[in-house]
Amino acid sequence: MTTRLLLTADVARLVRHDGIAESFRALAGHIAADYVRWAEFDKTPRVANHSDDGVIELMPISDAALYSFKYVNGHPKNHRVGLPTVMAFGVLADVATGTPRLLSELTLSTALRTAATSALAAQRLARPGSRVMALIGNGAQSEFQALAFHHLLGISEIRLFDVDPAATDKLVRHLSGITGLTLVRCRDTAEAVRGADIVTTVTADKRNATILTPEMIAPGMHVNGVGGDCPGKTELHRGVLERASVFVEYEPQSRVEGDVQQMPADFPVTEFWRVLRGEAPGRRSDDEITVFDSVGFALEDFATLRWLDERAQALGLGQPLALVPAMDDPKDLFGELALTTGTPADQVDEAALPVAIPAGLRAALLHCAPHRKDAWTTPPSSRKSDEALVAPAT
Repeated sequence: MTTRLLLTADVARLVRHDGIAESFRALAGHIAADYVRWAEFDKTPRVANHSDDGVIELMPISDAALYSFKYVNGHPKNHRVGLPTVMAFGVLADVATGTPRLLSELTLSTALRTAATSALAAQRLARPGSRVMALIGNGAQSEFQALAFHHLLGISEIRLFDVDPAATDKLVRHLSGITGLTLVRCRDTAEAVRGADIVTTVTADKRNATILTPEMIAPGMHVNGVGGDCPGKTELHRGVLERASVFVEYEPQSRVEGDVQQMPADFPVTEFWRVLRGEAPGRRSDDEITVFDSVGFALEDFATLRWLDERAQALGLGQPLALVPAMDDPKDLFGELALTTGTPADQVDEAALPVAIPAGLRAALLHCAPHRKDAWTTPPSSRKSDEALVAPAT
């Protein structure tokens, strides 16, 4: 079985083919469908390796049929060296055999799934009829959030603020032509959130920040907190959380990484899957303040990889990748090295030999035959003549 490889260009072709609105709808549908199967998953918080500059994480999860993991980093200073803050790839594998069926980029796809998850949560937690959203942080994730809320919730006005005006310029350049969407530049966070039904914070700095303070929050607001997603990195003043009903993806992970890391261990939170299954209420009144403390959970990537796998097969996207050797005898792994003396020299694919073999030794191996009894041990420069090599042993 070959593994399907999806590159960023393949995911971009998929989204252009289906349309970004339909892509968000389909992705949100896959995420919701997997969240309601919560009990079927073997779950764990992601494994994180932190440094002064950022974090590198592995995010595994599986059900009875499929296993997935995502490799992802978060390095806020990367733009200074021309690299994205977030880079990711992932694997979808069959549980029954362990065979990797899909290896996919997840840098672009993570932005799509994060926005789809945010909008999915807001459908249950924001006031019905919400039309105005403040978007604080206008970096790489911002356009995805704006379009997901526009297409999935009917947001028609987005009030923008970023400490870097060039980031807002970028967003406006990308989205100013969207029919039915008004973009409003604001001088600061306080101006942006004034009169908003929904506030999305999606900032990148790895520090304890207070992007939103209690006096900015009006009754009935829904806060979509995206940027607080690792230890020591927050966006919301604890007073905002104290006034709100707080929803999280996976409590053991969110207590460590989310904005609720500021709160005592008994601070009440509701896992979002319970809302989707009808086991817990979402918004209970028009005046209630709700917070979705989003950190990103492996189940969302599992759903994303399922969606990518289905659409790539339907559209013929990607390319086969010989990631796992195809062997006539699955126990003969050594044979993949093509070092066997019974292999005629003219049948050995030199390009397939391990590149670590020194050039001189490679040449010797390629010319080995069973009757050359000293070819494995004697350097080419000191070998006997061909006549001596074929002489009977004494």
